[in-house]
Amino acid sequence: MTETPAPKEVRRSPGRRFEPLPPWSGISTRLVHGGRRPDYNAGAVVPPIYQTSTFHWPPERSESSGRAEAYLYSRLTNPTVEVPAEVIRDLEGGEACRLFGSGMGAITATVLSLLRAGDEVVALDGLYGGTTDLLTDLLPRYGVRAREISEREARAPESVVGRDTRLAIVESPTNPLLSVHDLGRWAEAVHRVGAVLLVDNTFASPVNQTPLSLGADLVVHSATKYLGGHSDLLAGAVVGSASLVERIDAKGYFGSPLDPFAGFLLGRGLKTLELRVARHNENGRRVAEGLRDHPAVARVHYPGRGSAEEEAIAARQMRGRGGMLSVSLRGGAAAAERFLDGLRFVHVAASLGGVESLASVPRKTSHRHFSPSELTARGIDDGLVRLSLGIENTEDLLRDLVEALDAVAGPAEAEPGSPV
Repeated sequence: MTETPAPKEVRRSPGRRFEPLPPWSGISTRLVHGGRRPDYNAGAVVPPIYQTSTFHWPPERSESSGRAEAYLYSRLTNPTVEVPAEVIRDLEGGEACRLFGSGMGAITATVLSLLRAGDEVVALDGLYGGTTDLLTDLLPRYGVRAREISEREARAPESVVGRDTRLAIVESPTNPLLSVHDLGRWAEAVHRVGAVLLVDNTFASPVNQTPLSLGADLVVHSATKYLGGHSDLLAGAVVGSASLVERIDAKGYFGSPLDPFAGFLLGRGLKTLELRVARHNENGRRVAEGLRDHPAVARVHYPGRGSAEEEAIAARQMRGRGGMLSVSLRGGAAAAERFLDGLRFVHVAASLGGVESLASVPRKTSHRHFSPSELTARGIDDGLVRLSLGIENTEDLLRDLVEALDAVAGPAEAEPGSPV
């Protein structure tokens, strides 16, 4: 693993003031101490929850308050929600961050705010299923052309973006096959035609990868996942330049703000993000290695493993490979069902990024709306199981997964002994 550049220093967008942190502060220090607002914290170590829908108007104002604008209504702004927004903004290296009630709220508001009839959006065909549904089902109703490109085409972005392209959407690593794409090359190609590059950074997290430093214009997260980290909230985030973020649902038209209590939980979860991601990275690496040669496994999908080219890209632009991987099982859907039935510690559930490990079948969850031919075209086979490795002890996860796979392979094929 090679080190990538830290997020570049950027101008903070005008607005309410936060206590500045020293430029030498590390990631965990920024996560724990970022977003301090002395004007309303009243000395509290933990920021309070402003569980209110509205605020007094006109507000009392003074030069010493540090407020650049007043609070009016929590659909637009809320002091509690601003805290995690500031932390995520700082972590991604952007000028501004806006939070939403879910990851789909963030991506939908972003896409609809930036595009108009006659525009074209270019997107990988390996995106999260909900994003693909938005692009291929909703956008055409409003005169926006969505053009999906294959993994092979995505290796040469210069050939797939054109003069009508206004937005390009990329995931790296992708969901659910963990393919890695060259974000710097994508940025160059997209900017050459005057378009905007949006990168979904949910799988990597800003601890492992900062797309803005690689040339992306906007970064979107399902903050439900690694940023929250405890499977107890729904949230979405978009980060980028102040001018772009200001265009994204600035007036709250879409009505999908993050509520104050979820904002409080998100701020709490962010404090341990770097610590959690370190264990996610270790568990992902060890499990990918441990399952690679199991007789029940046809293929392990893990960032950088797809090819030498992908390995070079991952080594260059990622600081860690994350806790996500998928396995294609010999025996198809029946084998996948037997495998899931045999798990002890790994929950069979949708979603990802929590402290507990989760397993899901993409064709029944994230990509359930796709036809069999569409799934096949995307490389999603009947035996594909997606794993989100949590922060449990690595040896326990390996034992649980291998024993479940042994039951799939049968006693004649299972490897003797413990994987630990």
